[in-house]
Amino acid sequence: MTGEEAHAGAPDVVHAAVLCAAMAAWLVLRGRSRPLRRARSLLTDGGERSRAAERWCRARNRTEGWVRGRWELLCLPMSSVPALLGQSVLPLFAGAVAVPLVRRWLLQRRSRKEQEVRANGVVDLCAALVGELRAGREPGEALLVAVRGTDIMGEAGFRVSAAARFGGDVPRALVQAAGEPGLDGLAGVAACWRVAVGSGAGLAAGLGRLESALRAERRQRDELRAQLAGAWSTVTVLAVLPVIGLGLGAALGADPLRVLLHSTAGLVCLVTGGLLEMCGLFWAARIVRAGEAG
Repeated sequence: MTGEEAHAGAPDVVHAAVLCAAMAAWLVLRGRSRPLRRARSLLTDGGERSRAAERWCRARNRTEGWVRGRWELLCLPMSSVPALLGQSVLPLFAGAVAVPLVRRWLLQRRSRKEQEVRANGVVDLCAALVGELRAGREPGEALLVAVRGTDIMGEAGFRVSAAARFGGDVPRALVQAAGEPGLDGLAGVAACWRVAVGSGAGLAAGLGRLESALRAERRQRDELRAQLAGAWSTVTVLAVLPVIGLGLGAALGADPLRVLLHSTAGLVCLVTGGLLEMCGLFWAARIVRAGEAG
């Protein structure tokens, strides 16, 4: 085979590899689980085939259960697009490297949302507890009803409920629950409980003030987030600008992907620009996060 024939066959190999990777990612991410009943109805030639269909369905359900919600796997088919256009496998490697990074970012984002939900649940718990106390219930009984109605504390809620039901140390259980992410407000509930556990009216008044303080804090956090929405939009635009530049270069006929992926100078520019882009995004996100924390 001559050098020209080898050079001509290289794009075909790249195309085949990219298409195979994209097809595999699509097959993994697509579809919803099919009922076992449908598989059995299609394979009714014997018990052996039925058992094989059952094993296949169980394996597929386990795979889909593992894949469901793993949006970071979309990096693989997305990276196949520039790999196909630029006739190079480097974007595929970049997509594979991006999968764990995107996974970590998604987990952190999910954790922050869960903490916010639990913090809002503490406010609702205080409101429910105040309502039950003012309705004439005993503190322990009111706490049981409030915890059962909010369902935000998970295992910590069971410990608090057990302490309230069987006469245990309720403030200590609340303090232990306050150590979990998003449940910091329960420390205030524990303090109010220690001070006014002998009088339902006094406990209701203290919890009412605590609820007002937590609601004011949540309102202030929402206002700050609304003010920082413009900063987050700027960060997003900075992240998209390189992609827009590549699109404009391709529209002008410059073929930037071939230059970046098939030349030494282009690879140096690509690596340097990628590192600078990540550093800029990290620094901008850190500034905005510092503003949110403040």
